[in-house]
Amino acid sequence: MQQLGMHSVSPVMGDPADTPLGRGIKLIGIGKYGSKPLSPELIAECRAALLSGTAHPLQMGAFIGALLTKGPTPDEQTLETCFGRDAFSLPTFLVQKLCPTLPEKMLPIAVKLVRGHTLQVSEARQLGDYLFGDQAAESQCEHFRGLAVSIMRVRHETNDEYAGLYQAAMATLVPGFQAKPTQSVRHIVQLAEPFDGVEHSYLITPLLANFVQQRGYGALSLVGRTPGPKYDLNAHDLYMHLGCDFLQSQHELATPLPTYGWVLDQKAMSPALNRWVDRRRILLKRPFLSTLEKLLNPARAKVLVTSVFHITYQMKMAELALMAGFDAAIVLKRGLEGTLAPSTSRASGVLCAVRTAANHLFFQHFDADRPEFAPYRTEIDNEVPHPQAADNARLIRQFLTEQRTQDAEFDNRVRFGQALLGRGLDWIEGQLERTA
Repeated sequence: MQQLGMHSVSPVMGDPADTPLGRGIKLIGIGKYGSKPLSPELIAECRAALLSGTAHPLQMGAFIGALLTKGPTPDEQTLETCFGRDAFSLPTFLVQKLCPTLPEKMLPIAVKLVRGHTLQVSEARQLGDYLFGDQAAESQCEHFRGLAVSIMRVRHETNDEYAGLYQAAMATLVPGFQAKPTQSVRHIVQLAEPFDGVEHSYLITPLLANFVQQRGYGALSLVGRTPGPKYDLNAHDLYMHLGCDFLQSQHELATPLPTYGWVLDQKAMSPALNRWVDRRRILLKRPFLSTLEKLLNPARAKVLVTSVFHITYQMKMAELALMAGFDAAIVLKRGLEGTLAPSTSRASGVLCAVRTAANHLFFQHFDADRPEFAPYRTEIDNEVPHPQAADNARLIRQFLTEQRTQDAEFDNRVRFGQALLGRGLDWIEGQLERTA
């Protein structure tokens, strides 16, 4: 039997999406019920890659994790011979073959994941501490990092797993964001959308931040480098083009409010999370961090404003926001490309959530088909091919100054976003006042 090449693995690669394992991940790393089987030709290519000793360890782990979690077809099952006879039915054996240098303390968690079991909060915290650990000290176990995040992504992470991973992520914050923050004169509303941004539309986030501040809050936008798969434009690029200063410490929250609110770059907040951006570009499919990074709350903000593309994930995001310590959340569904810019043609709206002082939870939907939002509805959402940060910034500045631009659709979308956000804040404020 041919032996799996492990010790000569090189992290050097071209386009991650063009490797055999990358193409395989794109097919089987979608979700347990959305994945497609691998063709016989691709199975042969993946077999060669697994045995080559040159495949990227993150992709090796992610590929095997996705394959086992979705459930291999009979043809795909033959790939287990890359590791040994019956390897896919022997979790401990498989883990030791795939990553022989995995620390012994992590073996029970690895085996539990491969067996399809979910983790308790304490186990997820231990996993998170390892995932975010020093790469230099544990570089030979990138296979396990890819394996773990792929398994959880395909089967969907539980709230307990998110809780433990959240604790681990918060522990990576630099000292300037670890201590109890300097009290801002205003309650803070935190805005966070997918860090990969857009390829077919403009962002309106800075104008929503300004709108929040007109209501008496301080606005804080979380941004960072794009982890992919989109690379055209994200909020980090836009705030850069607007000339915004980025926070370096939470003590700066005591300074006067900038026009577009405070902006916090993930790189300044947590170098450990920033290191994962490069890993995520290789993994291709979004791991837990795509959700978790929007929930981190270094400024102890009161309200989280965020978004989801898949409607079924809206309630989960609201629950996770309350778990993360926010008093309330507003979760937009079906924003353009998953952002905070609402669609004016498709089913959209916000889900609002509140945790009262008595620890009671209340939820309320405000869907886009309500009569109050009718003036903003359109037949279609026009696409903007390859949006540029400079153009987007110009629209932002012009709307802020004149309350309109030469782009009527952009203006309508901004007003719709403000109307949805305003309605959500009205309800949240009413709930918190009523139960105070």
